[in-house]
Amino acid sequence: MTAATTTTAPATTAISVSGLVKTFGATRALDGLDLHVATGEVHGFLGPNGAGKSTTLRILLGLLRADTGTARLLGADPWDDAVALHQRLAYVPGDVELWPNLTGGEAIDLLARLRGGIDAARRAELVERFDLDPTKKGRTYSKGNRQKVALIAALASDAELLLLDEPTAGLDPLMEVVFQDVVLRAKNEGRTVLLSSHILSQVEKLCDRVSIVRLGRVVQSGTLGEMRHLTRTTIEAEIDPARYAEGDATPASGLAGLPGVHDLRTEGARVHFSVDGAHLEAAVRHLGGLGVRSLVSHPPTLEELMLRHYGDELAATGHGTGTGTGRTTAPDAARMDVSSDAAPNAFRTDSSPDAAASDAGTEGGSR
Repeated sequence: MTAATTTTAPATTAISVSGLVKTFGATRALDGLDLHVATGEVHGFLGPNGAGKSTTLRILLGLLRADTGTARLLGADPWDDAVALHQRLAYVPGDVELWPNLTGGEAIDLLARLRGGIDAARRAELVERFDLDPTKKGRTYSKGNRQKVALIAALASDAELLLLDEPTAGLDPLMEVVFQDVVLRAKNEGRTVLLSSHILSQVEKLCDRVSIVRLGRVVQSGTLGEMRHLTRTTIEAEIDPARYAEGDATPASGLAGLPGVHDLRTEGARVHFSVDGAHLEAAVRHLGGLGVRSLVSHPPTLEELMLRHYGDELAATGHGTGTGTGRTTAPDAARMDVSSDAAPNAFRTDSSPDAAASDAGTEGGSR
């Protein structure tokens, strides 16, 4: 496990959480969690089941009260000012259950009235873009169409803050493109988005900053550029054979002694290695002296940044390696499960089995 990245609160914050602690019996769901989301940004909130994301969301929604620590949402207290805050925010869970006898359109309008109103023109546009038939009863909808109802209700509102927890679960790739477009439009309108998603490519495309959660703490937070600078870049290069002598010298002879260079491999005039962000410039400068014919640089993906913190857990379950390279051999690791651990669901009428650990302790701390 790596040390947490030091972060400070943005100048203008929509969400400010400091030192949040929440326990359920012997389980410490949040262990001093800090989270700062700037006004007008799309912020990715990542971590596997049980990391503490949904406990954090429940506290932000005023459904749970923290043991210690502070939380401010749009400048107000999410517990004491829950009613007023719910007029200013919209929430979309990852498993929507609708009123079975209401049509999709009626459900959208009901949710809008609970929030204080809706933009009729925007509602009509989103219904068309998401290809939803609003005249059908909720009980007839597929999972994807239920998600569309919740998304339209949230995005057609004038909510200042959007809390999105696996919002595209069940949507097809075409609707995923529509979702990304409307979220970016919401950002351009000055709205703030906190996005929890297991689709890491989605997070990379949409998010200005990302926070990675582990064991109830944010272990890394920042822009992708900042986070990539703190980890390794993979370099593949082809060297001019005439620039080094055969026999006692190879393209790797000088690279091997450079600080920050790892996993060095050579194949004829080709070299392959990873290098720490702080030493990237020196490694590239050294390659330049060898007469580079071609060079390909691969900055770490968000998946690799995640595996930097969770590779040991994958190794323990036989799904990958826990080495410091942040790599995995598991085919399914490309879509690492960083879905919500037990998100509160304003649309559900039943209790999620995944929420058992949280629900066990809510009687004394929830509304």
